[in-house]
Amino acid sequence: MTDDYILNNGSGGITGKGCGRHIGQLHSYNYLEGVPGSENDTDYVEVQFKNTRKGFFLNSNKLPLEKGDIVAVEASPGHDIGTVSLTGRLVLLQMKKARLKPDVEIKRIYRKARPIDMEKYAESKAREHDTMIRSRQIAKDLGLEMKIGDVEYQGDGGKAIFYYIADGRVDFRQLIKVLADAFHVRIEMKQIGARQEAGRIGGIGPCGRELCCATWMTSFISVSTGAARFQDLSMNPQKLAGQCAKLKCCLNYEVDAYVEVQKHFPSRDIELETLDNTYHFFKADILAKKISYSTDKVFAANLVTISSDRAIEVIQMNRKGIKPKSLSEDGAELETQSFDILDENGLTRFDHKKKKKNGRNRPRPNGERSESGRPLSVDAQKDKQEDSKAKERRPAIAEERQRNSYHRGNSKHHSNVNEKVKKENTGNSIPEGPAKD
Repeated sequence: MTDDYILNNGSGGITGKGCGRHIGQLHSYNYLEGVPGSENDTDYVEVQFKNTRKGFFLNSNKLPLEKGDIVAVEASPGHDIGTVSLTGRLVLLQMKKARLKPDVEIKRIYRKARPIDMEKYAESKAREHDTMIRSRQIAKDLGLEMKIGDVEYQGDGGKAIFYYIADGRVDFRQLIKVLADAFHVRIEMKQIGARQEAGRIGGIGPCGRELCCATWMTSFISVSTGAARFQDLSMNPQKLAGQCAKLKCCLNYEVDAYVEVQKHFPSRDIELETLDNTYHFFKADILAKKISYSTDKVFAANLVTISSDRAIEVIQMNRKGIKPKSLSEDGAELETQSFDILDENGLTRFDHKKKKKNGRNRPRPNGERSESGRPLSVDAQKDKQEDSKAKERRPAIAEERQRNSYHRGNSKHHSNVNEKVKKENTGNSIPEGPAKD
């Protein structure tokens, strides 16, 4: 299958090279792939390593590189193995987004990876998991308050990067010496946060998509509970926290839109007065610009939903001393509704009882019929037959029970009479004595 596709109208060709498979995490889509002049604009190339680690390198040897090529790049010391994730004009935009300083030295791309490079790379990657487990035990033995979350070996196996998480400052000078003696490589320690660790591990969010920190987010902005309050979200830590145990980054995505819309909403402390009742704020649908008011401050009693513009209009009328007949715009009585607020978060709110369809319960056309004239199902006919048989056996069962109770009564009477006669005979007996002459 080729990467070029010819348009039917003869206006030119399109390319599918930019639509390749995802290369690990922080995938970049090259939407300028195939545009004339975009590939030769720069010699800089974006190369991705394990998980979310990326770097920019200079293609000084003018190698024909495409997305997905495995290359050997310059490292300190030795070389590293990575995958080309982006080429062309978009690399300059990525470098600008990463805010690289002008005095930063850009390392070079040596060559495309050879088979001997890939063998050494595979050997190094096979040691990472065992190294991580052993290093955690070493840190625990040294009494360091830190967690080693991941280990990454360099492509040539001469260096290992240990990613760790710690709440405070950690003095790991002794740890580096022990690790160097244990693994015989150069040690580099990098501290990361909880969100960065979640991005390196990856996963699926509650929305059903891959984690944002593992797909496109590179900079993490602090998230506060105020973003949840502006969006009227439930203050449930289990729902607001992500897989990193921090507040979800997506809480900041739409908070600006909610803040802008809420500028046109009245204060929640203002009460609306009509001729009949006084209404208190209950809840708001911000994006729909709807507000629900209740006659009770705590419970949902006689709920009335109106638009935000109507609420502002009623407030202005109340300030002038005017009380409308109802909260509706035309003055007509609105239909009030009451509901149980606990049902909104119930576990069974999405459950729908489905009727079982079984061929055994289908009625037969020539079978028995009920009192209403409808044909009975097979199970109903069986139940009816069993009931009729039970009714036929009832007289015989009653007669047998009566006969058994009669026999039990007679046997008990005879046993009592026998015991009485035995006692009388025992009391009237003459004791034996010596014979008289």
